[in-house]
Amino acid sequence: MDVPLLFKCPISMELMQDPVTIFTGVTYERKYIERWFFTYKKKTCPATMQPLENLDLTPNHTLHRLISSWSNTASHDGASTSAPPVPLPRGELASILAAVESGPFQVSSLKKLQSAIAAEEAQMEFVELGGIEVVGAVILQILAVDAGDFAAFRACEEALAALYHLPLSDQSSVTFLSKPECIESMIIMLQRGSAEARLHAITILQKVAERSRDWTLLLGDQDREFFRSLLELLSDDIAAKASAAALEVLINLFVASKKSRLKAVELGAVHLFLELLPESTRQRCEKLLFLLTMLCERPEGRSAFAEHAMGIPAVSKKILRVSDVATKLAVKILWLMGTFHPTEKVLDDMLLFGSVGKLLILLQFDSHGSTREKVMDITRLHSPKWRQHPCFPSEFKGMS
Repeated sequence: MDVPLLFKCPISMELMQDPVTIFTGVTYERKYIERWFFTYKKKTCPATMQPLENLDLTPNHTLHRLISSWSNTASHDGASTSAPPVPLPRGELASILAAVESGPFQVSSLKKLQSAIAAEEAQMEFVELGGIEVVGAVILQILAVDAGDFAAFRACEEALAALYHLPLSDQSSVTFLSKPECIESMIIMLQRGSAEARLHAITILQKVAERSRDWTLLLGDQDREFFRSLLELLSDDIAAKASAAALEVLINLFVASKKSRLKAVELGAVHLFLELLPESTRQRCEKLLFLLTMLCERPEGRSAFAEHAMGIPAVSKKILRVSDVATKLAVKILWLMGTFHPTEKVLDDMLLFGSVGKLLILLQFDSHGSTREKVMDITRLHSPKWRQHPCFPSEFKGMS
């Protein structure tokens, strides 16, 4: 059963458990609005972007009772299989598109459209009727309205939701959505939309990029704003799915373009990745280490890494603790730093925070491959210096 929109938090788009109302009269899930106010230090209403006279949170008991009643009813209904999409009457889709284009109730028309194009046949008809252009025009509205125009934002979010479920495999759709103004609109939604809208925006951009096969050409002179949006998403634990998608996009961008790595370094990507690393899951850890490896292949990336006090310890901690992939990537980062940026601080940190000990353990157990070669390179270069230090592991002092 679909959750009524009224019961969803405007920030997370999830069912609210502890709804509270703020000064503007908008209701949010308590933990998310508290994070907006007290972690992100915002003094505006997330939905309307209006400045707030106070940050008081008033429990919405009426809405809480309604949600509880609805939840109990939904749970008693039990699991039911969803019926297949019902074919639309002839001309119905054209009528819905006309309502989206010029009707007074744009948001409700867009919601109706999402249901109408669930079936593959309807999606094909939607494209043939110029639906991409109609819905795209709604997204473009965001460029012409004030930041506080909540109605325009809601319409844009619903338009993105409609496009999200489409394959976007035809060239005409890709060409339209590749226009600079469309890209700019979706970047705005990446920055200011709800968690669900951000997921929709980044997924649509991924689909368009897959067809155009060139992120650099697609982004044009908006690449810097796009990178900033991706990095903000990456550190946003509210929009978990959008954050995971942002990680994948960053990997694709870094692999495709070395210039993109420089832009990411300039925007603080190295420091962000290092701060996210300690609490990351295995899969996320491996991806963050892969991104750090690509950034440390550049001199600017190595300098940024060396500047971070927790660079060496954060990476070293992942060796022999997460996975073989994580160990291999962490060793490569240490090799890049030890070979091409061997400052006194880098070398001292590698000794003080246990990197050297782990590298020597790997030397004993990893009998072949590129990881062993990198370990041998580092130890050959720096073991004379490390051996003189009192922190050098005593059990390895006899090793040649």
